Amino acid sequence: MNDGLHRRSLMAGAAASWIAAGAARAQPAPLTFLALGDWGRGGGRHQREVAEAMASTAAERNGQFVLSAGDNFYPCGVQSVADPHWTASFEEIYAAAALQTPWYAALGNHDYRGKPAAQIAYAKVSPRWRMPARYYALRGAGAVVPDLDIFVLDTTPITGDFGEALMRLSQGRVSAPDAAPQVAWLERELAASEARWKIVVGHHPIRSGGHHGGSPALAAQVEPLLERYGVQAYICGHDHALQHIQVGATHHVCSGAGSSAGHVEAVEGTRFALGLPGFTSFTLDRGGLALRFHTAGGDVVYEAALRQT
Repeated sequence: MNDGLHRRSLMAGAAASWIAAGAARAQPAPLTFLALGDWGRGGGRHQREVAEAMASTAAERNGQFVLSAGDNFYPCGVQSVADPHWTASFEEIYAAAALQTPWYAALGNHDYRGKPAAQIAYAKVSPRWRMPARYYALRGAGAVVPDLDIFVLDTTPITGDFGEALMRLSQGRVSAPDAAPQVAWLERELAASEARWKIVVGHHPIRSGGHHGGSPALAAQVEPLLERYGVQAYICGHDHALQHIQVGATHHVCSGAGSSAGHVEAVEGTRFALGLPGFTSFTLDRGGLALRFHTAGGDVVYEAALRQT
């Protein structure tokens, strides 16, 4: 090879290496986050063991945030930002360094037995507790990844839970927030989202084979919006189990076993169901959104890939 050809070959090789390196740098790093619901018991039941397993997974996979699907404090929520429950059920239990990340929380029916506004207020004094309102959008997953939008719902007013209505009445609160504005808000937010990946979080399941089962009200008012706007996953709790149910293009992921678990069985679309305490981890990368169910002992008992259709 003459000198000119040799120099051009070297230059071409260097250019190819530079382009490959630039492409590698341009690829976003995988995003891992955790999800759980139904947990706040002062460390009781299996809450502490689940928290330890969460800490190990978050440290190993570089967890960026946690999604809490409600029933954050048993049995009757919290009363104020100074409620001892904050220390006994949250700060001291999820104290590992790997869990000092944002916790984006939804309200559950047990949270309504206390003062939901106290959980919103705690977000103003805590560096990691995030609940700006009863329902809210997390665009770009909190600016961590542009291609992921998360929408957190307050499902208790939508479900028309009569047991919760009686509980509110006994405490002098005779009404719940109107559901219609929230459903209209969700449709506006989903319609405006340009993210490739969309996740909706709510406490009550739309579909479930657990003790409570699915919510007809959510199936009527929320599920059509998930299908219409291409929401890949609906994450919930309420039923104390780990479930993956797929109906149409939407994956229903129940992660309500944050401290205890109960009976669960298969329903239409069930791909996996387990009545053991545990939590869920998600990883979003170029290949799609992967979910894993973890037990309180730290075992991965189920994995699935959620791809766009």
